[in-house]
Amino acid sequence: MRIVETSVAGVYLVEADIFPDARGQFVRGWVADELSAHGLDTHVEQCSFSTNTRRGTIRGMHFQTTPHDGAKTVRVTRGAIFDVAIDLRPDSSTFRRWFGVELTDRRYASLYVPAGCAHGYQTLVDDAEVLYFTAARYAPAHQGGVRWNDPAFGITWPLGPPTLINDRDRTYPDFVPG
Repeated sequence: MRIVETSVAGVYLVEADIFPDARGQFVRGWVADELSAHGLDTHVEQCSFSTNTRRGTIRGMHFQTTPHDGAKTVRVTRGAIFDVAIDLRPDSSTFRRWFGVELTDRRYASLYVPAGCAHGYQTLVDDAEVLYFTAARYAPAHQGGVRWNDPAFGITWPLGPPTLINDRDRTYPDFVPG
């Protein structure tokens, strides 16, 4: 596996080892000791899938507050997305910066998002499916978010405004640093 630093502190692109042969491929995408050797949290409390029927759908930008915050690792199992993490940690050298990357079901890469960052994505194709490994269980009373188009971050979404977004994600207020 290759663990690649991004422009946001603590956010990593995890590139899987791929072993092709006549049968197809074997992909090694999660190796706890290799990830933890780079300081990544490998505890998994919950594994979740999201399915997205329409190209251009935006989910996010979500986070959970303490004590239910935690790292997440995101991978596409079908289709393609533009995956984004925003640094919301006031003491971080990359506070308010975002990083985005295209993840596909054929690339076998994952995005590691540490606690204290918001996460979301835009689907690049119809019928995309996303798998999440999270270090903390979903806790509705501790969910939060920032708006997908908040000028405080200036995210450049590859397909522009969403074709589909839920009311909660569309109406988060402007970000105000705490």
